[in-house]
Amino acid sequence: MSATTVLPDRIKTIRKARKIGRTRLAKMTGLTERTLTKLETAKSAEMTPDALDHLAHALQITPFVLTGELPLSYSDLEPASAHTCTSGCCS
Repeated sequence: MSATTVLPDRIKTIRKARKIGRTRLAKMTGLTERTLTKLETAKSAEMTPDALDHLAHALQITPFVLTGELPLSYSDLEPASAHTCTSGCCS
């Protein structure tokens, strides 16, 4: 499976704007907090397409915003809407 390059500053900016802590985001995506920290602080970050999809879904954005193929919009920087997780992993 090939890796996709993401923009680390976008991950952090959107996560903070959405008011989602790393611990919660880790639970929502299946990534570790350490991995999220590395992704947010790297000069260039690569992710598998599956991990990118999970991260984008948790942040309620399209993966293309994280890769830089689409620009950030005002709606990307608003607090996240209520998450409707029914498994209990994200509360």
